[in-house]
Amino acid sequence: MRTPSRRTALIVAAALAVFAWAADQLTKIWVESTMTLGEQTEVLPPVLYWRYHLNPGAAFSMGTDYTWVFTLIMIGVLGYVAFKSRELGGSWLWTLGLGGLAGGVAGNLTDRIFRAPSLTEEGFNSFGQGHVVDFIAVPNFAIFNIADSFIVCSIIAICTMMIFGLNLDGTREHDAEQPDAEQPGNEKPDAEQPAPKRSATSTTDAAETEV
Repeated sequence: MRTPSRRTALIVAAALAVFAWAADQLTKIWVESTMTLGEQTEVLPPVLYWRYHLNPGAAFSMGTDYTWVFTLIMIGVLGYVAFKSRELGGSWLWTLGLGGLAGGVAGNLTDRIFRAPSLTEEGFNSFGQGHVVDFIAVPNFAIFNIADSFIVCSIIAICTMMIFGLNLDGTREHDAEQPDAEQPGNEKPDAEQPAPKRSATSTTDAAETEV
């Protein structure tokens, strides 16, 4: 498979981000319209259930008194992803990783800003205090959503690429660490060759010519 150009990488990353955001928001709308808060539906028992849950904080509902902090963090992550995306090109893995991360963060950020209690029928009451809709329940784990899935998978992929030294442009860290002697144009000059010896006959002929 050919590596993507910068333009192609940006388009694919943006398309994946939009897909992740749309999938997250549409499933949340479906849950809100078909289930009541706290209701649980069997999908693949005992492994997978749908359970309508509103999360006012982070994972496992932690930090409920500082929800606005998580909102600012998500805004910062989106800004960082947009900044780093300028370096995309040459790596499909980085393209998909940044696109998935942006879409997932945007999905939960939409909840923080445009869902109650931040936004109610009376208008905006507070910044970044909206409750995130979660509905995917598995044993011994927090209830999560589509956006969380994209975020987690993208972060794992990005950390893996960083560990193995894969840069956003498709190059690897060890390529830049090669000794100078191995780089093109840095070849060592050949050892100087001794000047050729002149024969005694040539020296005699030159002396007779001068006379």
